[in-house]
Amino acid sequence: MNPRVGRASEPEREAVPTVFVVDDDAGVRKSLQLLIETDKLPVETYSSAVEFLEACTPERPGCLVLDLRMPGMSGIELQERLAANGCRLPIIFITAHGDVSTATRALRAGALHFLEKPFSSQELLDTIHKALEMDRKARELAAGREEARRLLAHLTPRERQVCERLVRGAPVKAIAVDLGMAKKTCDVHRANIFRKMLVTTLPELVRKFLQATGEGDVGAPEPT
Repeated sequence: MNPRVGRASEPEREAVPTVFVVDDDAGVRKSLQLLIETDKLPVETYSSAVEFLEACTPERPGCLVLDLRMPGMSGIELQERLAANGCRLPIIFITAHGDVSTATRALRAGALHFLEKPFSSQELLDTIHKALEMDRKARELAAGREEARRLLAHLTPRERQVCERLVRGAPVKAIAVDLGMAKKTCDVHRANIFRKMLVTTLPELVRKFLQATGEGDVGAPEPT
């Protein structure tokens, strides 16, 4: 069965968190599809790593249920290709041929979990929900980081100097002396910074500044 039959329109499809199943065994693909659909989750199936690579875009949210051993490109090789392409979908590996070294390699490369057949349906579904939540949080963090960078870019060079010192905890009076300006001028810069960064408190400014500079990802989801 063509996995593309009956799918939503392109804009709708791009926004919906989807479980992507990649397995060369048609029977396994079908059984996984039916199982996932019983949990009312959108699912798409692919018969090979190459087929999935051709259809995958990093912007699409969801998670990947991936067979380890497939003809041609293996699951591990697909994981490496996706990482190189900037696609960070959480990956759940499934295999009947797993071993400790392979599992360790997959997990160290960022896989969320490694399930050996036979596994319980509930274990897979629970792991899928965990993966979807992990992906959602990661995308929220990425969106927040991008927004913070956009706002920070609107600061003038002088405002950026003041902002960096505010974030480090320097008082306005000390910043004015350090930069050789009147305190009133520094107060104006501070007000402009808060307005442009869309914050009302110093802690908010600190958090947004750290997000923008790549230091504010505290709380980012990690594989377990």
